[in-house]
Amino acid sequence: MCKSAARASLPPAERVDAGTGEPPLTHVRLVWRGGVQEDWLRFGKPVEERILDRRTRIESYAPGQVFALVRWASNDYGTIRSAFAIARAVSIGDPLTTLPQVDPGAQILLSVKGWPKVRQAFALIDAIEEHGIDPCDVAPDHWRHVHNRLAAGMQARSYSPARHRAWLRRRKLQS
Repeated sequence: MCKSAARASLPPAERVDAGTGEPPLTHVRLVWRGGVQEDWLRFGKPVEERILDRRTRIESYAPGQVFALVRWASNDYGTIRSAFAIARAVSIGDPLTTLPQVDPGAQILLSVKGWPKVRQAFALIDAIEEHGIDPCDVAPDHWRHVHNRLAAGMQARSYSPARHRAWLRRRKLQS
C-alpha cells in the first residue's frame, strides 16, 4: 500500500471530550503511522494519557503546563511537513490559538516549520537540558524570544542557569 492510500484510510479526527473534571484539560492527539505521519512530544508532563488504538493516543495537560509538539508527515515523494510548536495549556477564558491536534487550542510560545528550523529549535532545547534545566520550566518569554529570532533568521540568546534562577524567583513573587 502506498503512503497516499494509507493516509486516505486514516479515520477522521474527532473532537475530544473535554470532560467534566476541573480544571479543564488541553488534549493533544498523537498519531504514529511509521513513514506517513509521526507526531510526538519533545517534552511535556501530561496529567492524563489515553490510548485510543495502537497508533493513536491522547495526552492531556492542565492549565499552565508547557509541552512541545512535533508533527511530521510524508507522502510518496518525501517529507511534506515538519512542524514544531511549544505551547502552554490555557484555562477557560484565556486567549488561545488553534493548533492542529490540540483541543481546544493553546497559547503558542514558539512555532517553526521546516526541518532546518526544527533542528535549530531542538539544538537550543538540548543546550538548555545540558545545564540540567527542565524545558517545561523555562521562562515563556525565552521561548517567544527564540521564536522571533528563528523567524528572523538570527541567532537566539542562550538560556543560562542564572537566567533560569531569575525566572524562578520572578515566578515565585508572582504566585
